[in-house]
Amino acid sequence: MSLAIVYARAKLGIDAPLVTVEVHLSNGLPAFNIVGLPETAVKESKDRVRSAIINSHFEFPSRRITINLAPADLPKEGGRFDLSIALGILAASKQIPVETLDQYEFLGELALTGAIRPVQGSLPAAIKCVEAGRALVIPVENGSEATLCGSGTVLCARNLLQLCAHLHQRECLSAEKFGSFKNIRSKYPDLNEVRGQLQAKRALEISASGGHNILFCGPPGTGKTMLASRLPGILPPLTQQEMLEVATVHSLSNTPSQNFFQRPFRNPHHTASAVALVGGGSHPKPGEISLAHHGILFLDELPEFQRQVLEVLREPLESGEIMISRATQQVRFPASFQLVAAMNPCPCGYYGDDKRACRCTPDRIRRYRDKISGPLLDRIDMQLNVGRLPANLLRERSNNIETSGQVLERVTRTRAKQLGRGGKTNAALSVKELEIFCILDSDNHNLLEKTVNRLDLSPRAYHRILRVARTIADMEEQDAITSKHLMEATGYRTLERQNT
Repeated sequence: MSLAIVYARAKLGIDAPLVTVEVHLSNGLPAFNIVGLPETAVKESKDRVRSAIINSHFEFPSRRITINLAPADLPKEGGRFDLSIALGILAASKQIPVETLDQYEFLGELALTGAIRPVQGSLPAAIKCVEAGRALVIPVENGSEATLCGSGTVLCARNLLQLCAHLHQRECLSAEKFGSFKNIRSKYPDLNEVRGQLQAKRALEISASGGHNILFCGPPGTGKTMLASRLPGILPPLTQQEMLEVATVHSLSNTPSQNFFQRPFRNPHHTASAVALVGGGSHPKPGEISLAHHGILFLDELPEFQRQVLEVLREPLESGEIMISRATQQVRFPASFQLVAAMNPCPCGYYGDDKRACRCTPDRIRRYRDKISGPLLDRIDMQLNVGRLPANLLRERSNNIETSGQVLERVTRTRAKQLGRGGKTNAALSVKELEIFCILDSDNHNLLEKTVNRLDLSPRAYHRILRVARTIADMEEQDAITSKHLMEATGYRTLERQNT
């Protein structure tokens, strides 16, 4: 019977569902049909496959060829099925052995010469392939990425002829080594380059220690962007599991990460669209919030973003993921990021500045600040005013200022305490976990209750104050949250206090 079955993997968000490529050769007028919900690039594979087979010195069968990509209701996209279709045709025409094909899964786009080109999403496919107990055959360019899965067998082939020689057991492909990637610490700008701004630096350390969202507000040139760009330098490196999740997301994008242990730092321009932030498209791809997974999303000049663009951040900030729905599919991308933002207090930038007068009317200031909705501001744990520095502080020598390395040691120690206690950072604690880890005595509970009522804060803000206070207590290595911790945490709700 002229029938062959080859296995491949589709791309569906961070998942890689199994696709069974069924190839049948029958008598009749020569034809080449592909069924199973293929999109345009998959349909075009018939021309790439035909040329690749002929230029690899095999015979292309002059028969009626039917390719079924099962399951039939799963959309198939891209050139990732070229390799499995070509092998299915060669197996069905008895040009390569069919007995061993069920031990492998194949991914790769074919050039007309028979060369195998790289594809996106090889890491999710490798993870699923390990679970299925099969070896994965992929292009050489995808080899280092696929080995991040940590186990299984990954074979890399340069062209169709080399792979067929392996299937004939004439020239075996060597398995890729599952490397222990070195944790190379990137050289970030150092915190000691920021003069003064002790309160802002303190807030930045709290934010790094607990994973809290933070917003800097102040006149132009006061160091808001400098502070935000130095946050990655005081964050601990990714764990093995976090690294795998980050690499999986970047494997689906056009900008794969080079340092797998480096926390992502995404800085989109304020002209970015909502789709650019959350992801999407006819074939959904991850957006900036997913590419910032386990890292930082920095939004500079926050009110310059369109309001409807900022509003799409509300759900991911709470859930840590984004669900993109299309008519044919639903795709989930992880989006557990730390939001860092900077803004001026008004359109001219000098509202509240003690050196330069503000030229804005109260109505202009209100409209400017209204671009940041209450629900979004409510989800930002720490809001801090960054004031103008006296000129004499600019001459301060950097060797007298604390470095990022010194702060990183404390942040790492504080995070280790949180992970040992609840398995997560304080910013990710649920309401139920807050009742366990943030117990207040009656006096401190009454103090917090009065503060929340006086500032007219929401229940969400109440819980976020508790999370920040828990982090401050952890930094001081104290088990109980005191009134000092609560007052400092409440003090970081600056914009809400200004609006009361």
